[in-house]
Amino acid sequence: MRGSRAGALRLPAQLQVLRTGSGEARRPATVLSAPRDAIIVGDCVAELEKLPAACVDLVFADPPYNLQLEGALSRPDQSVVDAVDDGWDKFADFSAYDAFTRAWLGAARRVMKRDATIFVIGSYHNIFRVGSILQDLGFWILNDIVWRKANPMPNFRGRRFTNAHETMIWAARSADAKAYAFNYEALKAGNEDCQARSDWFLPICTGAERLKDAQGRKTHPTQKPEALLQRVLLAASNPGDLVLDPFFGSGTTGAVARRLRRSFIGLERDPGYAAAARARIEAVAPLELEAVAAVPSRRSEPRVAFASVIEAGLIAPGERLVDAKGRHGAVARADGALTLGPATGSIHKIGALAQGLPACNGWTFWHVRRASGLVSIDDFRAAIRASMRAAAE
Repeated sequence: MRGSRAGALRLPAQLQVLRTGSGEARRPATVLSAPRDAIIVGDCVAELEKLPAACVDLVFADPPYNLQLEGALSRPDQSVVDAVDDGWDKFADFSAYDAFTRAWLGAARRVMKRDATIFVIGSYHNIFRVGSILQDLGFWILNDIVWRKANPMPNFRGRRFTNAHETMIWAARSADAKAYAFNYEALKAGNEDCQARSDWFLPICTGAERLKDAQGRKTHPTQKPEALLQRVLLAASNPGDLVLDPFFGSGTTGAVARRLRRSFIGLERDPGYAAAARARIEAVAPLELEAVAAVPSRRSEPRVAFASVIEAGLIAPGERLVDAKGRHGAVARADGALTLGPATGSIHKIGALAQGLPACNGWTFWHVRRASGLVSIDDFRAAIRASMRAAAE
């Protein structure tokens, strides 16, 4: 996917906007709209500068790693390893690589929306330099994610540990970005109700997924597995979002984006890679919308106070609330507070007090007894939210 350092397969659309003032027509201004599902052939920095500002929702970047290979690699049987020795991965020195990194990251930041995020993948050769420059430019690092490879290439010389992982830095455009996409609930549900972790165990790209030319050679030396991109897009984007890949390569980002009903912009300087990516993406069928529809985030749900549950008659004033194991109890008041002995406070404060803890989510802690057994008070909040959504439709 790396190697996109001049022509476009698809150019940005142009909109003519008529601006008026004081009742007098002025010259129309040309406003560029961001292209969608477009592969643009050219230098990534130059092409990024042609895109409108604040137009993309997510960036995935697999830049040159600057591997600094000094010669051919051989296996113990003297066969030659198909390593990355392309010109696009070679830089005169670290200073040249840093200047390139600063240029493309700065250009990418300009086209990111206020709450957009970026994933940059790399190895020990470059990721620490990338991370430092990200911070220098004002990005706010959210996580570093370790992609642990299920089937890494061994260290043939036996002089180092087998390099069995790559690192992704996930960052927001700035520290002010608070509403960035992170599909926490969906990721947790898909991980057997456990929080998704920052170490991902996935195989490298092999088998039928690996693109090859007519002679059976790899189309691109650093093709990333679709499973990796699927996890990135499912985590930090939603259907309809626009995903930018400034080093498009063989088009893994585009293929996964199409399948998951996201749009994409791919920048790639090599026409051969771009052609292979286009053919690959055109063969992808989008999934049914219900298979990829965004799961509502709890943070995006309307706020419901416990007093609303009392006012709706779902819990009666004076009714006793207990925890799931029946070890703690409190009494609901007409004003939506709880009473525990001499103490009165919110469902959260009294829940924490009952357990001797500094904090508590009262919605999930407290229950009431019904004919069917214990019912979480959070079920009543969900019922009120459902009625609010129905009323809004």
